[in-house]
Amino acid sequence: HKYGVIAGEMIKDDIFRIDSMVEKPEPGTAPSNLSIIGRYILTPDIFELIENTEPGKGGEIQITDALMQQAQSGCVIAYKFKGQRFDCGSVKGYIEATNYCYKNLYKKASSAELAKTPTVKVAEPA
Repeated sequence: HKYGVIAGEMIKDDIFRIDSMVEKPEPGTAPSNLSIIGRYILTPDIFELIENTEPGKGGEIQITDALMQQAQSGCVIAYKFKGQRFDCGSVKGYIEATNYCYKNLYKKASSAELAKTPTVKVAEPA
């Protein structure tokens, strides 16, 4: 898995109380098929938990380890994201995101809006 994964109980439409989470679990060990997409609203106490968290996966301090401590007291809620997201950590995902922005933002912008946009011109080599 390239992402963290959560397990929890749905408490309302698309809202989950998280019971557990694992950062990039090994194949076959994920607690669910609900991935963490890395958008958080954090409470101030998370920072002390992070400071006291030992390095985990990859030798890095993982925020999911600190969030797991909060989850044990029932303090972590998740929203099931609806919409399009892109994995900009991969070349393919980055290209897909760029193409999406081009097709859905740039091409739809009016020429007046584009006229206000600064442009960079590159000269041909001499």
